[in-house]
Amino acid sequence: MPDAAMDLPVVDLAPYIEISANNNGGDLTVEVRELCSQVSRSLRETGALLVKDPRCSTEDNDRFLDMMERYFEKSDEFKRKQERPELHYQVGVTPEGVEVPRSLIDAFLQEKIRMMPPDSQPSIPTTKDPKWRYMWRVGPRPKNTRFKELNAEPVIPEGFPEWKETMDSWGSKMISAIEVAAEMAAIGFNLPKDSFTSLMKQLGGKARRDEMTGGGRRWLGRREGPWLGAAEGRAGLGGGTGEPAAVKVCPLQGPHLLGPTGSNLQRHGFEGTVFAGYHYDLNFLTIHGRSRFPGLNIWLKNGHKVEVKVPVGCLLIQSGKQLEWLTGGECLAGMHEVVVTNRTLSAIEIARQQNRSLWRVSSTLFAHIASDVVLKPLGHFAEAPDASRYPSLYAGDYVEQELSAINLKGSKTVLLG
Repeated sequence: MPDAAMDLPVVDLAPYIEISANNNGGDLTVEVRELCSQVSRSLRETGALLVKDPRCSTEDNDRFLDMMERYFEKSDEFKRKQERPELHYQVGVTPEGVEVPRSLIDAFLQEKIRMMPPDSQPSIPTTKDPKWRYMWRVGPRPKNTRFKELNAEPVIPEGFPEWKETMDSWGSKMISAIEVAAEMAAIGFNLPKDSFTSLMKQLGGKARRDEMTGGGRRWLGRREGPWLGAAEGRAGLGGGTGEPAAVKVCPLQGPHLLGPTGSNLQRHGFEGTVFAGYHYDLNFLTIHGRSRFPGLNIWLKNGHKVEVKVPVGCLLIQSGKQLEWLTGGECLAGMHEVVVTNRTLSAIEIARQQNRSLWRVSSTLFAHIASDVVLKPLGHFAEAPDASRYPSLYAGDYVEQELSAINLKGSKTVLLG
């Protein structure tokens, strides 16, 4: 069982939004700087925080959930028309039984779980995740990128005329909240305020793959890390300078994904069912609106398992692997799972009595660093104790390697020992 629900800090973004709009964020009050410190401290110590953004209303979230419930209630045959496995399921629908829980295949995570106290251990799945997911690209796609499959155009199902407007509206509002939180985190970390947001839409480049890889490929020894060419592993991507090779400058946009999951509680609503096995998110920051059914557990940096309760009107933000990379391991990617619990069963019973949908929809957006941007520890994080475990590599390469590991891209093999 998870620990009693921890009171994660709730940070009101409104004061920062107001002062930033009025003076471009030049002079922050003591109170606003303390809010920025609270954001960075929470991400560093717990990997999560709750925020209130006046631009993201409960009504917006409900409108989104209503539409997604109607979609997931459609037949499997209808939903599979939006399936795009050739694009690594990064747009359109991912059926249940496709995504492999990381804890089933990652020997390092399995050993980590065995070392946990019984009360903090996650529920162990025995099969692939029994959840559906819909991936929707939010924001403009780059015209020039080495990672076209990660930046494909979105898929729109038939019979949902409001689909694009609803997805784009809710997705853009959540990205706006992420951008504010990212600026506040940077200030709290004593970095320039655009240190993270500039990488989400930085000027990057298109380069031939043979410019970026060494002759052989070797394992860097990092248990959760990527494969890199030998030259990359020794001295970064610049062949000795530790900097990326010269590239052609062009405007890029992070491949942000609005990725709601749909879990059929009518079919799988039994206590202990694992809809999403113990895992981390591969992106920069993940933001969740409030779900209508509980079941999300997160792990704090100290190893404690905590049941998440998102207050009405709030959003939950979790750190992802790209943030871990940029902070040299100071902000670890937040581990989490989605499991049917006693509280889930109570919510199912209430939904039955009220004749509401029994699909558990997550209101989730994955904010990414732009695919053609190089991940590496920023500023003073380059001197962090574990910084050497985070070598320079393109964000897009990292994402593709992670997708291979969880069975969403089958063309590569990733060593997970």
